[in-house]
Amino acid sequence: MGAATDWAANLDRLGLKLPEVAAPAGAYIPAVRSGSMVYTSGQLPFVDGALSVTGKVGADVSLETAKDAAAQCALNALAAVHGLVGLDEVVRIVKVVGFVASAPGFTDQPLVINGASELLGEIFGDAGVHARSAVGVFELPKGTPVEVELIAEVR
Repeated sequence: MGAATDWAANLDRLGLKLPEVAAPAGAYIPAVRSGSMVYTSGQLPFVDGALSVTGKVGADVSLETAKDAAAQCALNALAAVHGLVGLDEVVRIVKVVGFVASAPGFTDQPLVINGASELLGEIFGDAGVHARSAVGVFELPKGTPVEVELIAEVR
């Protein structure tokens, strides 16, 4: 059975590659499968082992920069899924949860997490459309402005 979507061609079209799976920063694993679902741990915007940005959105970090960081988090989450089961097995992205380290008064968390959602749509088409939560928080690990986790249905 072939892939549900041509995710690899879509990544190429976007000029992106799946990164290596980020090493856990604590006592957890990057992704776990339960039945037909894969749940990822929260992913930070690591690029080549370093955070791409730090700070609070609405103060130190612009909305556009945070949106790009959310897309990187989603790409890192896909790497975790790929490392566990392979992206060819993805039937659809079911849910995305995004956390945004927000400056006081910043209320555009959904626009930040659109970076992840839009990327998943570009990669998986209709199978990338998902339910979602976008939550503002005071602090995130290592001073990152955004963290994203996802749930994928797999074959």
